Amino acid sequence: MDRLAHRKAKATITILDESGLPSAGAKVRLKQTGHDFLFGCGVFEAVALQKEKDPTRRAALSSLLEKWLALFNYGTLPFYWGRYEPEEGQTDEAATMAAARALTTRGVTLKGHPLCWHTVCAPWLLRYSNEEILSRQLNRIRRELTAFRGIIDFWDVINEVVIMPEFDKYDNAVTRICKSCGRVPLVRAVFDEARVTNPQATLLINDFNTSSAYEHLIEDLLDAGVPVSAIGIQSHQHQGYWGRDKVEDVLMRFSRFGLPLHFTENTLISGDLMPGHIVDLNDYQVSKWPSTAEGEARQCREIVEMYSLLFEHPSVQAITAWDFRDDAWLHAPAGLIRVDGSPKPAYEALMRLIHGSWETDVTLNADELGIVELNGFKGTYRAEREEKSTEFELHEDCRIALRL
Repeated sequence: MDRLAHRKAKATITILDESGLPSAGAKVRLKQTGHDFLFGCGVFEAVALQKEKDPTRRAALSSLLEKWLALFNYGTLPFYWGRYEPEEGQTDEAATMAAARALTTRGVTLKGHPLCWHTVCAPWLLRYSNEEILSRQLNRIRRELTAFRGIIDFWDVINEVVIMPEFDKYDNAVTRICKSCGRVPLVRAVFDEARVTNPQATLLINDFNTSSAYEHLIEDLLDAGVPVSAIGIQSHQHQGYWGRDKVEDVLMRFSRFGLPLHFTENTLISGDLMPGHIVDLNDYQVSKWPSTAEGEARQCREIVEMYSLLFEHPSVQAITAWDFRDDAWLHAPAGLIRVDGSPKPAYEALMRLIHGSWETDVTLNADELGIVELNGFKGTYRAEREEKSTEFELHEDCRIALRL
């Protein structure tokens, strides 16, 4: 049994010559050029590159992005309100838009993260009333989705709602309005605004909480008619790999909603693990957190197993690694690239999976009617015959003709 049959489609392809007649016995190479599945990673470096003036640092960022582009087709760009708009009306739209356009030109599908979150919230919002905060939150959603429509059409609309009204580390505007409105009314308000602004957008709710509390929230949202397109599941594993049993349990519990699952923030450590007694990962503050040879081997094994489990599950639509390079969030060695820019074993392993085992590249000979039968991973393809080539797409079982 092919455990990845749901990731594939079949095509009956008729190879035609220049005059439009079937080419009996034609030899054709069918090479996949892109995946329908979203293999992603945070790509905040693309925004940093737009701002960087130093030639040496620009070169380092450009080299890093080329390694990123060689592996991934789906990128998450930062829209943390407190950083995107540190002063009211002064946004980071120019650099973010330039980065987004550069990435989409290279064939990358993009997601914005996040539109509403109590952490990294804009401090200037605190001078307003709850009613005015909510109004500005909805205006913010309308502004970003309007500006980036057609460029970024995937959005983490609201982040970490389970903890949002109880968050007490510091005062912030979003926790205030969540307490005032309630979880479901706030989520409904921000999703409705996003849906009206961009009816074609894929709108995610996203959370690190994989307990029954998140399930109950999703149930309540769906019962209330909130237009959730996909369920985002964070999987920051700084204290150790979840393991097969937990991965499969999470998949079972959240796939029951019948919505696509996005593993939105996946981290696996290639150094010493964070101590188990830490409750909030942000409380683990270290100046250095080195990657080790032993840790890199462990990270590689765990990434291969987890990605394989997720890719095999029909509900999973996307997997996003959170840090591409080490020493990013919390200085963790959670990247696929070392601080010096060299690839780690996990990078090479994912390359072998995504662009090897999970990518179709076959050479076939047409029968006497000029027909070849393709059973390949869903995505975009290039057909090559001698010096000629043409592009086609494979998203479902189909019959097509290609002139070569």
